[in-house]
Amino acid sequence: MRVLIACLLLGLVVASARAADSDSDMASTERQVLVLLSLPPAHFRPDGNYTAGYADAAGSATRRRIAAALARSNGLTLATDWPLPILGLDCYVMDVPASQRADDVAMRLARDPRVAWAQPMNVFHALSHDDPLFSLQPAAREWQLDELHAAATGRDVRVAVIDSGVQLDHPDLAGQVMASANFVGEPDARADNHVGIAGVAPHARLLALRACRQATAADTSCTTLSLATALHAAIDRGAQVINMSLGGPSDRLIERLVEAALERGIVVVVAADRALPQGGFPAAVHGVVAVVDETSGAAPAGMVAAPGTDIPATLPGSRWATVSGASYAAAHVSGLLALMLDARASANGVRAPVSRALVTRADGRVDACASLLRAGAMRKCASAAELAAITRP
Repeated sequence: MRVLIACLLLGLVVASARAADSDSDMASTERQVLVLLSLPPAHFRPDGNYTAGYADAAGSATRRRIAAALARSNGLTLATDWPLPILGLDCYVMDVPASQRADDVAMRLARDPRVAWAQPMNVFHALSHDDPLFSLQPAAREWQLDELHAAATGRDVRVAVIDSGVQLDHPDLAGQVMASANFVGEPDARADNHVGIAGVAPHARLLALRACRQATAADTSCTTLSLATALHAAIDRGAQVINMSLGGPSDRLIERLVEAALERGIVVVVAADRALPQGGFPAAVHGVVAVVDETSGAAPAGMVAAPGTDIPATLPGSRWATVSGASYAAAHVSGLLALMLDARASANGVRAPVSRALVTRADGRVDACASLLRAGAMRKCASAAELAAITRP
């Protein structure tokens, strides 16, 4: 069983949950389309009762009738629906028969004037390879975590982790998860606790949002709908940092939700694929913090690099192991951003967006101490010579 997000934020790491997801289930998902219908303006009600709510039963029933009619007229089956009021949309999932192509069906539905847009259901995959451990953490040495934690610990910063699940009672996670939710329809690290690892932001508060299934030991996958609902929940529950260590095809619904998070001042951190232009999707969305593993070389333009190889991480069954991949580099950066938010709150009481305050070296590697210095938490950082001595193998 593989961990999806490793040395995350709160100095914890997320342990993934196994899902009994078969190849036939994934094939079924890829024969689905999403149909988005617009909600009425929040302030308007035909009965004169003005409200900011979207939960009017009559309007919902009307939109469902429209969706059912669209499904029937196109030879589809209406599977489920989900409201997305942050975007002003209702999302309807429709099954496409084997005799039709999902892409063709989506294009046909998009031409209907009642439809805001339609798209195929996309599939995304994790970008990773298949305190007794504190000294083994690359960030403990390179990022000088002891010094960073003397200045900030990410106290009460809300970090949403969208991945394949969290073992809530893991010794390195117990008590740090402020809320959890499961969006795949299946049953679902603290510092200085004398076990495991310390991590980057040990006092941050985790929103554990399960949007992905672990089909096999080598494959963790998510769908457009599960990611969209988890993103919507992260925004709605007041996340200050959102971590998504996954990649897949360009997706309009996910992009719209990421943009909605950015517009609200939420920092969105994603893993990037060096082999793809602009790191792939969602790394290519303007405004996100796209992260690669620093051990593979300098960061490509527009990306940052962080520790991502041989990272001590929590595993299900209250275990630990070392893991590698861009997913874990992204988790490091999410943790650092939580420290920076904590530092800014302590300095001026305002937790302003901090993604632009990340300091990187010439090769794109994140300089953790200099970043906290800029955020107002550190008084000085190690010199280049001192840092080289610390990080030298």
